[in-house]
Amino acid sequence: MSKGVLQGFKEFLMRGNVIELAVAVVVGAAFTNIVNAVVKGIINPIVGALGSQNLDHYQSCLTATCAKDPKTGAFADGIYILWGSVLSAALTFLITAAVVYFLMILPINKWKERQAAKQPVDGAPADPTEIELLTEIRDALIAQRTGSPSAPAPTSGTIGTQKTHE
Repeated sequence: MSKGVLQGFKEFLMRGNVIELAVAVVVGAAFTNIVNAVVKGIINPIVGALGSQNLDHYQSCLTATCAKDPKTGAFADGIYILWGSVLSAALTFLITAAVVYFLMILPINKWKERQAAKQPVDGAPADPTEIELLTEIRDALIAQRTGSPSAPAPTSGTIGTQKTHE
């Protein structure tokens, strides 16, 4: 019984979608580090030109009295809205979405369009086969010999009969 369970687990792990998902998680984690570095190294200093470089310092107080403990930095009194950390998360999301779109989705869509353009259109008539072309040529030659605009195709498989002049 345990051998069957282990075999099933092995088959589950070896499926393509499980392996692809694992690769996606690893790449996503590495990509998150890149985006966080861009936000911390580029975006935050640009925003810091207007105020504090650490977006977590941007906050607003909802009550009339707001106070922080000077020793710990914790909020001692009042209700704070930490909109700087929300802004930082939103910028991280936008940068991630832009990089994924422009570096992954857009090129893949262009590639798929090129591949689709190479495929024949389903509604278009297929090119005639050699047999069909030869049949058309035969029918045209028979029609030319007999003088009729459209001669019926012989069903016996013979090309046609020649007229003999006596």
